[in-house]
Amino acid sequence: MKVLLDACVWRGARVILLLAGHDVVWVGDWPKDPGDEELLRQAALDGRVLVTLDKDFGELVVVRGAKHVGIVRLVDFPAKEQGQACARVLARYAAELEKGALVTADPRRVRVRTADDRSSRRHASGNGSSASPSARPS
Repeated sequence: MKVLLDACVWRGARVILLLAGHDVVWVGDWPKDPGDEELLRQAALDGRVLVTLDKDFGELVVVRGAKHVGIVRLVDFPAKEQGQACARVLARYAAELEKGALVTADPRRVRVRTADDRSSRRHASGNGSSASPSARPS
């Protein structure tokens, strides 16, 4: 999957996602951060799912109707866990993301807001299911 990692995401996540087979660009390698709107626009132009820690992208998409390919927001993951959490979310929710979903993941649950109906569905991780971004693959 083509991924654009926001500069706020741990740099090491790039390597983890590359090893998982993703085509990854990290904004921290750019000469300057272009700002949220331009970042989202660039991700859409390049056909990349945006991975961020920033909740402002949800507002840009839901409230303002900004175009995007898909967004993953990681919440409350320590920096060094962001890469693995993201890799699991990308693997588990690839189909939804390819259709423009907004996926919010924290260590306990994942919320998916689909592009079709913009409704949310939650997946609890208390049972160690594969829906959890912190669950280990079997």
